[in-house]
Amino acid sequence: MSRFARDRLVFTPSDVDLARSPLASQLGAETYVLGAFNPGMTRLANGNLLLMVRIAEALRQPIVDGKVHAIRWDEGRYVLDGWPLELADTADPRKFLLHGGGWKVMALTSLSWQLPVEMSPDGFEVVAVHYDKALAPAGGWQCYGVEDARISRVEGRYWMTTCSVSPERHSTTLYSSENALDWTFEGIVLDHQNKDMLIFEGLIGGKYWAQTRPLGDLYFAYPPGSEWRAGPSINLATSPDCRHWQPCLKPGIRPQAQVATARIGGGSPPVPCEIGGQRGWLTLWHAVEPKEIVGIYRTYWSLLDPDDPGIVLRSDEAPLLEPDAEMTRPYEEQLYVRDVVFTTGIADAGDHFVVASGEADLACRITHVPKDAFE
Repeated sequence: MSRFARDRLVFTPSDVDLARSPLASQLGAETYVLGAFNPGMTRLANGNLLLMVRIAEALRQPIVDGKVHAIRWDEGRYVLDGWPLELADTADPRKFLLHGGGWKVMALTSLSWQLPVEMSPDGFEVVAVHYDKALAPAGGWQCYGVEDARISRVEGRYWMTTCSVSPERHSTTLYSSENALDWTFEGIVLDHQNKDMLIFEGLIGGKYWAQTRPLGDLYFAYPPGSEWRAGPSINLATSPDCRHWQPCLKPGIRPQAQVATARIGGGSPPVPCEIGGQRGWLTLWHAVEPKEIVGIYRTYWSLLDPDDPGIVLRSDEAPLLEPDAEMTRPYEEQLYVRDVVFTTGIADAGDHFVVASGEADLACRITHVPKDAFE
């Protein structure tokens, strides 16, 4: 049960019209919405909120004639690729691993595209679904999909990062816009396996700042007794123009040794805020406790120094948001993962924040978090 009075699902797979999907009528196979989740969020000029919803579109029958299939963009059209079932590990419903490559190789059970959904100012009512503004793969660098948008407004311009997936690289791609509906592709800004890039909503020392999260299969140990735990962490980078990024020497938020997390990563873009009389950057981030295949995702918060975001001024070991099984109970037949809340957006609403999350990799969740929850 949620600790907040105003907290519910606002957009689900049943709200998506696949007849208007970028993939419509191209595959010769039936698809369905595996998830409509992990929405980037920003405030539009008219006061409404915009959710940039990740639509994971999957094959209704991925296994045909002894092969497991994946959807791929190829030179302006969508095609199906099939691998012999005996070469694939299909234990994870989100992806399948392919054996025999000498290292970890995977393919996805769905292809993701981004759907702009305009919401009322409080985030609870759908105003319009802008299918004509949807973002879909446009090149080989994202032939397996465009995932997990994060939107920031800096100096009057909207900036959106996404994760682009392909055999070429698992990269962060950047878009910019004057109105948050018509986006210009700015290119790849972070290369292989860097996820959860969050651009600060304001300049520091005349520079753009961002949180990043490089991934890998090897991490070097901290010394025995360290307060930190080796593994993925939230790093920092700066840029003169929001397009060319240089990593900071000082680390950002690192997993603590005493907390049972498999990894951490950025959630919502850092926003200027005052908490307990201290000004700084409020950042919401996720930590994952190991459990079965996917783990348990929870949302935490930290307040970063206004001039040096490598300094954490305040934080809370207790989660701000936890997965809520009651919310997804009406969608029990559609669930394919559990125990996941993945926060991706935040907007100031006076005495509270509107927080956007993905729930169970299935639907969009909006939570009103009173500002005194951070005291």
